[in-house]
This record gives sequence, C-alpha cells and structure tokens, in this order.
Amino acid sequence: MIRRAALVLASAASLGAHAGAVLAEGKIAYEGVQEAAERLGYESEIFDGQFDAALQYSQIEDVLAGGQFDGMIVAPNDSVGIAGAFEQVIAAGVPIGTVLFPVGPELNTLEPQVEGITVTAASPPVDGATHQAELVAGYCADRDPCNVVIIIGAKIFPFDNLRLETFENVLAGHDNINVVAVGEGWYAPDPSLQAMTDILQANSDVHAVLSNAYQHLGGVEIALEAAGYNPADLYLTGGGAAQIAIDAIREGRWDATLAYFPKTMGALAAEQVINAIEGRPVTNAINMDTAGPIEAMITSETLAAHPDFVGEWEQ
Repeated sequence: MIRRAALVLASAASLGAHAGAVLAEGKIAYEGVQEAAERLGYESEIFDGQFDAALQYSQIEDVLAGGQFDGMIVAPNDSVGIAGAFEQVIAAGVPIGTVLFPVGPELNTLEPQVEGITVTAASPPVDGATHQAELVAGYCADRDPCNVVIIIGAKIFPFDNLRLETFENVLAGHDNINVVAVGEGWYAPDPSLQAMTDILQANSDVHAVLSNAYQHLGGVEIALEAAGYNPADLYLTGGGAAQIAIDAIREGRWDATLAYFPKTMGALAAEQVINAIEGRPVTNAINMDTAGPIEAMITSETLAAHPDFVGEWEQ
C-alpha cells in the first residue's frame, strides 16, 4: 500500500503582497514536508487554496472524503475559520497538523486549541517580536533620543497587530526611545519604499528601523539612500531570514533578521504526522524559535558562529 500525506497550502488572504509572502513560505514548507515524507517512505501532494478560505475548507473536506491520504498538514491563514475542517479530519481519525500559524483564536500559543490536532509547528509572534524590540533597545542604549521607525506588514492582519503591540510595549519601557512613525509595508519592497519615503519626509533624524519582514527592509534601504542616509549607519532588523537578508547581514548593511525556518518547519511537522500515522509518540507543539538549525534571532555574530548557514529560500 502506498502511504500518502497531503499538504493543503491554503492562504485565505485576498491581499496580494501578504498572500504572496504566505504562499512563498508555504511552498518552502512543502519542500520540507516532501523531503521528510520521501525519507520516511511516504508520497506527498500539495493542494493550493488560491487564497480563498472557503476553497481551502472544501479542499480539506474533499481530501478527507477521497480517502487517499493517511495524514494532512495545513498552512492556514484563516486560522480560526478553518477549525471546523480540522474537527472533521480529527473525527475521522486522520492525523492533521498545522504549519506557519496555530489553528484557533489564541495567536501566541502552540498548544492544540482544537482537541486532537497532531502538531502545530510555528513561531509564537510575541516571543519573536519581543526579542527583536529588545535588540533595538540595546542598540539605542547609548543614544538619547533614539528615533525608531516601525514598518509592520499591515494593521488589518491580527498577527501583525500583535507584533506591533509587542514592539511598542517593549520600546515604551525605554525613556530615550521615540517611535517616530509606524508604516505598513504589505510584505513587499514597493509599498515599504513608499511608506519609508513618506516617513523620512516628516522625520529627518532616524536611528533604527524595526520590521517584521525582510521584504520591508528592501524598500526601506532604497528610501534611506534616496534621503541621504547610509543604511549601514542605522540599525535595521526584519524577519524571515531569506537568503537576501542573510547576505545583507553578512555584508553589514542590515543588523538582524528573525528566522521562521519554513522548510525545517514543514519537515518537523511531517515527521510528527507520520509518527501519529504509525502509532508512535508525537510532539504536539514545535516552537520554531528553538527548533531551527540555528538560533532564530540571526545577527552577524550568529552568522560568524555558523559560517555555512544559508537561508531556506532566496527571497
């Protein structure tokens, strides 16, 4: 009998730039699923939800009804609405896991919020955002004032709101730090360039840019250069750890990136789903802040200690 596992790559977002970022990470996660499945004697198949929450839900139902797969892994964006589909799969006795985001209303927990979920492999947003903001605060320690710009994905996304709230709470604990502006980068260089250009027109003295995505820093860097800054003179931190960010840190242009390790994430989730299929013990929660190939908060010091590290995708 051929053993098969499915990844339902399904983003519910209909907003292009953010959807593209989630799609990229989801596809890299599938590479990890595919490699782990093949190594463990399974076939795998990917289903693209086309950024449609209803389509994703029905795809999971269809995969379940078809009876061709022994387990499923879902990369959701509507992490609350998809819970009902998970419940159907669990009730049928099919192991199912989630990558990138937890399933359920609590955004910062990896523990199962739907009883019976096999595994959640993701990065808790508050922990990572706290670490990023603390590094900015450390950079600002000898500067008074230290003017910080925050570039978030978009305030309409719950995970981004949580990250923004965390950034602001951490920085508010330092009297020398002024958050001079908050912009939305929409997970793409062009809107980040426009947002940063507008911010620099109103703020002539900026010392640090705190962001949750490497795509944002691509646009920020161009805006800084156009305004007469040398980006290497500022503290620039983003998220994702694509190879473009790793190169920028090694070159001294950027300072840090928070890694999500999507390929490793997919592989680890697949291993746990296959453990469940085969009746072995399962780890229900995998925190990618600690489960990756190196520490998740990547700086030049991190890369010096791991000279062979490469990002899990290009950009």
